[in-house]
Amino acid sequence: MAANDRGSVTVPAQLFQGGELEGNGGGTYLSCMATRTLQDKLAILSDAAKYDASCASSGTTRRDSRNGGIGSAGGSGICHAYTPDGRCISLLKILMTNFCIYDCAYCINRVSSNVERARFSPEEVVKLTLEFYRRNMIEGLFLSSGIIKSPDQTMGDMVRIARMLRVDHGFKGYIHLKTIPDASPDLVAEAGLYADRLSVNIELPQDASLRQLAPEKRPETIRAAMADVRLGREAAKERTHTGKRPPRFAPAGQSTQMIIGADAATDRDILRTSANLYSGYRLKRVYYSAFSPIPDSSAMLPLIKPPLMREHRLYQADWLMRFYGFEADEIGAAHPSGNLDLAIDPKLAWALAHRAHFPVDVIRATREQLLRVPGFGTRTVDRILAARRNGAVRYGDLLRMGAVMSKAQPFVTLPDWRPGALIDSDGLRARFAPAPEQLSLF
Repeated sequence: MAANDRGSVTVPAQLFQGGELEGNGGGTYLSCMATRTLQDKLAILSDAAKYDASCASSGTTRRDSRNGGIGSAGGSGICHAYTPDGRCISLLKILMTNFCIYDCAYCINRVSSNVERARFSPEEVVKLTLEFYRRNMIEGLFLSSGIIKSPDQTMGDMVRIARMLRVDHGFKGYIHLKTIPDASPDLVAEAGLYADRLSVNIELPQDASLRQLAPEKRPETIRAAMADVRLGREAAKERTHTGKRPPRFAPAGQSTQMIIGADAATDRDILRTSANLYSGYRLKRVYYSAFSPIPDSSAMLPLIKPPLMREHRLYQADWLMRFYGFEADEIGAAHPSGNLDLAIDPKLAWALAHRAHFPVDVIRATREQLLRVPGFGTRTVDRILAARRNGAVRYGDLLRMGAVMSKAQPFVTLPDWRPGALIDSDGLRARFAPAPEQLSLF
């Protein structure tokens, strides 16, 4: 077995011995699968799953031991995710199939796409998960799928996988299921009994874009599925009249993903949608995935992908909404276009656009005011508030607390620090923006 610590792997050959388990179904599906080995399927369907951002994986140079050496940073199927307590865990991240009856213009696996297809049977997914888990290569499963035959057929197979893992094999690891919005609510309800987390992809930030680019999907159906998951989680927290607590339902909550850059939505539009999802459906997380141009794509789609920095800035803005008390509109209003400044982070951009709120007196400011100071994180603010009970907080104290004073200097006053006219300086933004680079001709 060749594996790096907590990273992707080169799959051990003995895992695939004993013959191939063919998938359920017939006709085109079975004939296409007849020559696929389990390892072939894993290579295709783990690669197809990389477009789902709901299980984040750290990027690295693609080193591969299949041509010699030990370890692999670019092998099949394993991604990194993070638990609420900050631990990094490894998940087997795969599609059950990349066959799909839908023709979403932005999706590489759409029915009209000329991509290599594969399909796992439920038994194969269970086998892979258990074998990887026994080798201590993963701590759980992230399972998504294209739509085969019907939403209920697909969701039924995914539920069957989770049920076999939990009930038949006593699997105690983490399971994240990507649910199918058009599937029967009963199937989604059963999925929540076995999965730690459920997610329903909102797909695009604006309903009009979804109707145009994915005509088989309906925004109302997606939101109804999210509402069902929320109600299921709330019901699982209530005791019956006998005092008995019902079975746990998706205890790690629900999340969603939206594609960025496939339509004309501004960052302000995107953040408004995210804010509504957080408040309306109690989501744990909204994931942002930068659109990647695909072969033979529709003329409605852009020809170039958006900068990855845009995706990064959206995650920063999302963090500000969830933990720093910012509203979507005030973050988006920092730039006239409604898009985030790619050169500086959104918190700094907001502060520069609202200089009248600064400098903040660190000794007297409220928690809400301190959270808006660039360079102050939530832990730093909590340490400041705790330290103020014992006396004045000085510049050196902030450095020891973890404040990034190179950012905070123009925006705060302390007993031993005054920014003077720095906050009103015309060149303040240039102080933080990266230096311009000479473009290469080659």
